[in-house]
Amino acid sequence: MSVALYPGSFDPVTYGHLDIIERAARVFDRVVVAVLGNPRKAPLFGEEERVAAIREAVATECAPIADRVEVATFDGLTVEFARRRGADFIVRGLRAVSDFESELQMAHTNRKMGPDVDTVFFMTALEHSYLSSSLVKEIAQLGGDVTGMVPAAVERRLAARARSV
Repeated sequence: MSVALYPGSFDPVTYGHLDIIERAARVFDRVVVAVLGNPRKAPLFGEEERVAAIREAVATECAPIADRVEVATFDGLTVEFARRRGADFIVRGLRAVSDFESELQMAHTNRKMGPDVDTVFFMTALEHSYLSSSLVKEIAQLGGDVTGMVPAAVERRLAARARSV
């Protein structure tokens, strides 16, 4: 059974992320979406809320592959978590050439630390290539419309967050 780990902060999950999850699930038997509590970022949503939003989005937006997608949180090194989950592959999405340099460096570093875990890159679909979680958060916090950028599970959470501020 081929298992791939798709790590990220997913704060929040976007349609670009879902595109990568769906496509990876067509290549691998199981995809573990690994939500990292990134200490370098101040997340808008806590880990459990991000996990819940991803699970809901996958169940509603990606129903045909939902049974092959697992969502979990982790801390520490990605390659170590990949090993613990039985993943031989790390999935990364590339939106533009500008992503490639940092992703290549990370892939080489992960390969050095875990030669048994390989990185596979998926190009984000053209219609989602402009999306980033940071951009979505900024638009939502300024009262903009994020319809078409994030699944309904995230739209509701962003709207609730905006009302509470």
